[in-house]
Amino acid sequence: MSTAFHYFRWAFLVTAVGLGLAFWLGWGYDHRLAGAVSFLLIGAVLAVLEISLSFDNAIVNANKLKEMTPVWQHRFLTWGILIAVFGMRIVFPLLIVVVAAGIGPIAALRLAAFRPEEYAEIIAEAHLPIAAFGGTFLMMVALRYFIDEGKEVDWIRALECRLRRCASVRGLEIAFVLAVVMVFATALPDREVARFLFAAVGGLLTFLGVEVLGHVLDQREAAQTAARGGLGAFLYLEVLDASFSFDGVIGAFALTHNLFLIAIGLGIGAMYVRSMTIMLVERRTLSEFRYLEHGAFYSILVLSVIMFAQTLWHIPELVTGVLGSAFIGLALVSSILYNRRQDA
Repeated sequence: MSTAFHYFRWAFLVTAVGLGLAFWLGWGYDHRLAGAVSFLLIGAVLAVLEISLSFDNAIVNANKLKEMTPVWQHRFLTWGILIAVFGMRIVFPLLIVVVAAGIGPIAALRLAAFRPEEYAEIIAEAHLPIAAFGGTFLMMVALRYFIDEGKEVDWIRALECRLRRCASVRGLEIAFVLAVVMVFATALPDREVARFLFAAVGGLLTFLGVEVLGHVLDQREAAQTAARGGLGAFLYLEVLDASFSFDGVIGAFALTHNLFLIAIGLGIGAMYVRSMTIMLVERRTLSEFRYLEHGAFYSILVLSVIMFAQTLWHIPELVTGVLGSAFIGLALVSSILYNRRQDA
């Protein structure tokens, strides 16, 4: 059995290199020790923020990875993580500025490097459609898990049994999500409703599109290799990671406006998520703790509601992290108690 250090050795290495880069970046901007130390500390806080917001992400990744072939597992844990780090933590914020400000990618990069306050302001203005898209996608992910006739284990039985029985009603989760979207749309100012609805419908269509594409691709691959969980599952995990990342990327701008420091801090955190995912898969932790997966999906459901609520109010990232961790912690305790009852 591999030790914890075996799983996290690359994360520790990336932490050392990343914090060194943060220190060097701070010295380059400020030319003072105080500025360099400030950048180093902010980088460390950003990494902790990403880890605290991503426990549920690691559990869901592990749940999907156990269905994938070893080849696609390896591809996701190498190329998939690189796409997640560089795509979501660097390219995605730049793309927002390119679209919102109507400028080229090079100009957006210069804006991030030399006018970070203006860059952060453009990102903040794009928060509403991002929250609508991410909230819709994540709520569909959570409801699709609970409203499933094939689901065999229940944690909060009174609720989950009823949801499972409703699985025979086709499109129930879509109707529920659309109802939530309509409720929040009525509370928004008239000038924001169109942007909100467009982004929410985009999130719904993206979820359905990824599911359909994944089903088609995996069926084709299964016919060739007699194995499921290939490109379709890979695409699903990438879009899921993107939705999880919205909250962390937007929240990071509350700590710093420097895109490069944000990329370093969140990139360090993403490496720990990768290590946690590998450990969960190889140690079969999800099968040992039967309710851990449930806690992760409740956490996703709460995060989706919070993302919708952020279109109306400011909700600190600390609240998101604490609520998500609380559900996972309670699920872990329930799993341990269940195992003790079984062993008695």
